[in-house]
Amino acid sequence: ADVINFDGQGVISYRFKMKKMKIIKDVIALRFKTSESEGVILHGEGQQGDYITLELHKAKLLLQINLGSNQYGSILGHTSVTTGSLLDDNHWHSVVIERYRRNVNFTLDRHTQHFRTNGEFDHLDLDYELSFGGMPYSGKPVGGGRKNFKGCMESINYNGDNITDLARRKKLDTSSFRNLSFSCVETHTFPVFFNATSFLQLPGRAGHNTLSVGFHFRTWNPDGLLLFSNLDDGTLEISLEDGKIVVHINVSTATRNSQVDLSSVPGFNDGQWHAVRLVAKDNFAALTIDGEEASAVHSTSPLTINTGGTYHLGGYFLQTLFPPSRRSFQGCMQAILVDDQPADLHAVEKGIVGAFENVSLDMCAILDRCMPNHCEHGGRCKQSWDSFSCTCDGTGYSGATCHTSIYEPSCEAYKHLGRSSDTYWIDPDGSGPLGPFKVNCNMTEDKVWTTVMNNLPPKTAVTGSSRERRTVLQVNYSASMDQVTAITTSAEYCEQQIVYSCQKSRLLNTPDGTPYTWWVGRGSEKHFYWGGSGPGIQKCACGIDRNCTDPKYDCNCDADLAQVKEDSGFLVYKEHLPVSQVAVGDTNRPGSLAKLTVGPLRCQGDNNYWNAASFTTPSSYLHFATFQGETSADISFYFKTSAPYGVFLENLGNTDFIRLELKSPKVVSFSFDVGNGPIELTVHSAMPLNDDQWHGVMAERNVKEAVLQLDQTYRASRLAPAQGHTRLELFSQLYVGAAGGQRGFLGCIRALRMNGITLDLEERAKVTPGVKPGCQGHCTSFGMYCQNGGKCVERYNGYLCDCTAAAYDGPFCTRDVGGFFEAGTLIKYNFMPEAVAGASRDAKILTHQLTPHEVNLTKEEVAFSFSTSSAPAILMYVSSRTQDYLAVVLRQNGSMQVRYNLGGLQEPFAIDVDQRNLANGQPHSINMSRVNRSITIQLDHYPPVSYTLPLASDTQLNLVKTLFLGKVYETGHIDPVLIERYNTPGFVGCLSRVQFNGVAPLKSALRAAKQARATPTAGQSDRQPAVASPVSHQGKLVESNCGASPLTIPPMSAATDPWHLDNTDAEFPFNEERVIPDGVNRDSAIIG
Repeated sequence: ADVINFDGQGVISYRFKMKKMKIIKDVIALRFKTSESEGVILHGEGQQGDYITLELHKAKLLLQINLGSNQYGSILGHTSVTTGSLLDDNHWHSVVIERYRRNVNFTLDRHTQHFRTNGEFDHLDLDYELSFGGMPYSGKPVGGGRKNFKGCMESINYNGDNITDLARRKKLDTSSFRNLSFSCVETHTFPVFFNATSFLQLPGRAGHNTLSVGFHFRTWNPDGLLLFSNLDDGTLEISLEDGKIVVHINVSTATRNSQVDLSSVPGFNDGQWHAVRLVAKDNFAALTIDGEEASAVHSTSPLTINTGGTYHLGGYFLQTLFPPSRRSFQGCMQAILVDDQPADLHAVEKGIVGAFENVSLDMCAILDRCMPNHCEHGGRCKQSWDSFSCTCDGTGYSGATCHTSIYEPSCEAYKHLGRSSDTYWIDPDGSGPLGPFKVNCNMTEDKVWTTVMNNLPPKTAVTGSSRERRTVLQVNYSASMDQVTAITTSAEYCEQQIVYSCQKSRLLNTPDGTPYTWWVGRGSEKHFYWGGSGPGIQKCACGIDRNCTDPKYDCNCDADLAQVKEDSGFLVYKEHLPVSQVAVGDTNRPGSLAKLTVGPLRCQGDNNYWNAASFTTPSSYLHFATFQGETSADISFYFKTSAPYGVFLENLGNTDFIRLELKSPKVVSFSFDVGNGPIELTVHSAMPLNDDQWHGVMAERNVKEAVLQLDQTYRASRLAPAQGHTRLELFSQLYVGAAGGQRGFLGCIRALRMNGITLDLEERAKVTPGVKPGCQGHCTSFGMYCQNGGKCVERYNGYLCDCTAAAYDGPFCTRDVGGFFEAGTLIKYNFMPEAVAGASRDAKILTHQLTPHEVNLTKEEVAFSFSTSSAPAILMYVSSRTQDYLAVVLRQNGSMQVRYNLGGLQEPFAIDVDQRNLANGQPHSINMSRVNRSITIQLDHYPPVSYTLPLASDTQLNLVKTLFLGKVYETGHIDPVLIERYNTPGFVGCLSRVQFNGVAPLKSALRAAKQARATPTAGQSDRQPAVASPVSHQGKLVESNCGASPLTIPPMSAATDPWHLDNTDAEFPFNEERVIPDGVNRDSAIIG
């Protein structure tokens, strides 16, 4: 037989013919069996640090290989791969290691792992020998705590040499063996397998004053009773409690009660064999685990032992209040000792001694449910006897197998959740192999900007480089290259600024055409163009614009001048981005210097998020390649429809299938079959789903469970059966939009992602009858995000919030537009028809934003916020061609007053809004509306208060002329009280989000000022005459966000306010609706 028995001492030494071997290809094959969990199977090493080791570690097979590291530590070659589990089962296992250069196939029992070794070297440099069965024999104890292999090996082959045959013919050194045997010596272990309803009863000596028991056990369960015995006057228990081995000895006599408790460290439910030994006698007890006497647990508590004579193992026999799962031991035992004598399990098996129930003798049916590991993305697998679970903490993923990302795929997705600009974790491929990473999301523009930073300091100086020895600057990012590529691939547009500042340092121009400096982008490809230019054009931005320093060259720096010059611009060909290296090659001459800046990568848009298709006929569908999701599958998408039913997608196998469909207007179904019979999960919506609104669907199926989720609100799940098929085997094409042409879906499907890969619906729809790329009607679902009067505008791949008529800016019209006023600053907004007529000719200004629809107003809507520390002041004044006006002022004491003069009254109608001093530097807001005589005013977050114009007053604000902010500078009739008391020196502070009916005068003024600054005035004689603007300002006006939301806390409810009095029990002299004519409340007093 081609077998060698290893006794744990001997090692076979295979000496090389040449002392040093430089090996580029290896093939190693052998078979082994053992009952030991540790042991070196083969080892070889070289003096340069190369090595290869195959060993058993915790009953798993560990291959460690190093093809070389360098002395500086920049190249680390160590590679470690683990496979298999519970290999100490005394069964034969076959191993094959195939290596060519850095590529390795590692096969155990026909299960192959392919990997590439770390480092950059290809050869395995070994010296002198390769040893089998342990580390090379030196006559000294094995170092590093590694044990030699104990068990049997056969069919050992190394690069074509039959090691077993060579050893038999004494061609190899086997001198370390005491007795080399070419037959497998069988072990004498006799394991016992316990399930949840098993126990084993063994006899022992009764009435003895020393108790001595021992056994080996292995299990995955953290709890279970291992051994129990009734003493003559007490009990003994050895159990697992939370993975700890715990001993309880209770002795009760007529004179005293004694209790001894011993406990180990946790972690003994790891599936490995562990040896337990307990010795107890008068006033002494010792618990030894795995033979480690130094760490044994002792007790010297008072104790008297008198053994009972019967020992029970397995725990199920106990009739206790605990359920069997708590008291029963599930696992294996062997090497059982009672009274220092091995238990004769053969006699037990024959029924001669002891007793047992539901015990399997001479076998250990333990399974490792974490091998293979179904926990994805670094999730940690934990198991019990009949199941496993995944701990996903810190991985960025969730679900039963840590499959689903907890982060959004892009900044675009965060925007449509209503998030503001910030740093976010994104996961572009969802459940795919790329991990989550941090990016900066800028939401302030219509399109979202995603920014990935790099570590190259701005203006990095480069000297001493030449064309022969270029200086290469490495540009590393806050994400891996694969992660960054995922962003650029899905983005609509990307850019990266690159700046080369030079003194006598040429950039691109060389006699032979190869530039002095180049940059390396995605895929390690060199590029010979610079920022502002494009692929295939060896130029800088000035060469494209024809304004370089020297017209003979296409870059400023190529003029080779001693003065500082610069070539800069944006690289925008996203298939080449990001910049990963820059090689600089002309800074070695006297006076030469270059400074390089590579900006962050900035990308805009997310094509995956808006990738959509419209299905217009019941028989239309798209087809894609077969879905690959054997053990783990996730599918997510959005849909909108007005049809009552339809199949979203389907993929078939012989009997297996997977399908998602809208079964009825309120029901979405996820059905599949992996060989255990069809399973269907359904979620029921409270509202109809055929409402032409977007709805989100997420379905996941793995070996643990299946989950269906709708709109992140409705969820259904189903646990997978404990036993059964787990692989989803499909072979047909994936159909999207129908099931074999039946029950076709009518509507739109968007952002369809399967196992992290977004399917390109738009591209496939372009060539498919009955399906159109893209989808209209986004505003029906997303229009709610356009706030504060912003209007939703449809786009092919999304929507836009038009904030033209709103007093706000930003992607959702939610960013305050405010301005800081100095003393004397004012804004004047004309409602005159001639100004309107002129302005309406400007395509950039819409008539409806400039003026109320009526020149004579019977209703107004006024809203703004302000902050100031000065009073008095005019906040807003609306004049007319008559004596009518509306004014909002702060009085001398800082309180607010609203003044209406509509005619019919001798004095203007004045409303004292609040007696508090609002000129306190804090932001405040006012919302005011009038319809005929009814006026409603809300200050800050306090409840609105209603007022009524007197019957004698007119209700029409006639011939509206001009709106002023901050100060009034007007001709014609103006209320002298207003001017004398409140107009000097003018408002000082901030106003923001000012809205009057459909007009945003403050925003218009700020935008007009910005446009004026951006428009050059010189040399514009040939331009069209400027269009008259309705808005103008005097004094210094600076845009500011200081008019933020008021900080006033909303009032407490009556139920929680300790100062609240029921109005039926108390009379208040102050009437909130009463107008105080002179601003002095005669019925109030200030205390303190």
